[in-house]
Amino acid sequence: MANCNQQSIEVNTKDYVVQATAANGQVRALATVVTGIVDEIARRHQMWPVATAALGRTMAAAAMLGAMQKGTEKVTVQIIGDGPLEQITADADGEGNVRGYVQNPHVDLPLTEQGKLNVSAAVGKGHLWVIRDLGLGEPYRGGVPLVSGEIAEDFASYFAQSEQTPSAVALGVLVGVDGGVKAAGGLILQLLPDASEGLAIILEHMVRDLPSISSLIDTGSTPEDIVERAIGDLQPKYLHRLPLCFRCTCSRERCESALIALGAEELEGLIREQGKAELTCRFCQEQYLFDKEELKNIQERIAEAESRLSQEK
Repeated sequence: MANCNQQSIEVNTKDYVVQATAANGQVRALATVVTGIVDEIARRHQMWPVATAALGRTMAAAAMLGAMQKGTEKVTVQIIGDGPLEQITADADGEGNVRGYVQNPHVDLPLTEQGKLNVSAAVGKGHLWVIRDLGLGEPYRGGVPLVSGEIAEDFASYFAQSEQTPSAVALGVLVGVDGGVKAAGGLILQLLPDASEGLAIILEHMVRDLPSISSLIDTGSTPEDIVERAIGDLQPKYLHRLPLCFRCTCSRERCESALIALGAEELEGLIREQGKAELTCRFCQEQYLFDKEELKNIQERIAEAESRLSQEK
């Protein structure tokens, strides 16, 4: 596997998002498969199944939100709860780059009475936040209290409350006995302005009657197949297909900036106590090692910068 620093990793060509309209422009539909990407992240973080399921659902939703953006416009999703996972973070942009992580990837809980992974208990009570960075300065931040912690219902609540867009959301992840991800993806159906009132009831029934997203993907369904299975009777028209890839923006330069931000005194402590600094990217787990000589060089640069500022004053 190639190094992910500033690179796109080809994970699975089946991972993509489709956008469509239906019912003569009254409905917007997005569907995605993110199986390869979620499996790659789960492997990098050595995640346990319930954490994989929670992150996979969140990443599927983030990928679809990202597909609504233009170019490098980015969406970041944060789910912060009082459950053992603590925080789930995923971000995506309009170019199909996605990444994510869970604060505590090694969470193990008993299955639900239905024999399913207990994502709700792992997430707990808290809030769902969506931060949109349109490159215009201060990002827009909207959020809602978690409804169930199952994530799909929480996103439906976010769309209804924060964006005033009635939506049906289905998300699913299937984790194999070996911990690998067999299927991951999602579906979002939204009523557009001027949609008829009866259409909301029709969509609700369509989603309710839909087999689980993970089972559809596991049996070979593509995003288009999911849309057709859900709202084929409403004659969907496909607008856009966006390939997805796992891409991390970490770099040695960014880590160096983080060390500079620590300040000369903190760096002196690192040199004295450890003789090195090792930073790990929380998204991709890439490690960056700075030896004693490199830390001393950074110290010197800090001192030079402080000297220049003092002279300017």
